[in-house]
Amino acid sequence: MTESYRTVAGRGEARFEVRGSEFIGHVAPAATAEAAETFVERVGEEYADATHNVPAYRVRADPFREYSSDDGEPSGSAGGPALNVLQQRGIENVVAVVTRYYGGTNLGVGGLARSYSRAVRDGVDAAGVVDEVPHEQFTVTVAYDDSGSVRGLLESAGVDFEADYEADVTFAVRVPTDEGNALRDRIRSATSGRAAIETE
Repeated sequence: MTESYRTVAGRGEARFEVRGSEFIGHVAPAATAEAAETFVERVGEEYADATHNVPAYRVRADPFREYSSDDGEPSGSAGGPALNVLQQRGIENVVAVVTRYYGGTNLGVGGLARSYSRAVRDGVDAAGVVDEVPHEQFTVTVAYDDSGSVRGLLESAGVDFEADYEADVTFAVRVPTDEGNALRDRIRSATSGRAAIETE
């Protein structure tokens, strides 16, 4: 059994002011470190005029990746507290960026840490947290004669799939990892081994 994990349901955003400084917490799902870095870059470009864009992410890659940066804030006042919220919530495959527009009043390390933590916490609350089961993808290619039985099998299994009808019929299937092998076996027996199955 592949364990489920907690992640965010979608994108979330939270804004508030602390003594003149505006904080904006941006949170999004990210399945890879590359996706997380891309999100960090996009927020940095969109808010290029901000004083700071502080990133933090946790990704279930192999190996597991955790990253944060203070982006010019005093050491330990921004990235660490932002990452800490994700750790405490036990959320994975998630990226957060906190944008700060400096308002003229220094908040001190404690004030910054509280503000960056709150921005991530509120952003996560806005995004919503869900339990996600690891999925895998595979394709099934069959002749038209077998396409009806494969389609019926996939529909009864309740998995996500897309069908592409060309010379043959190709089904792109997304299935919880711990159900993949059994489903492929059922497809093979339903088509007497005629289905060409490729796992990604």
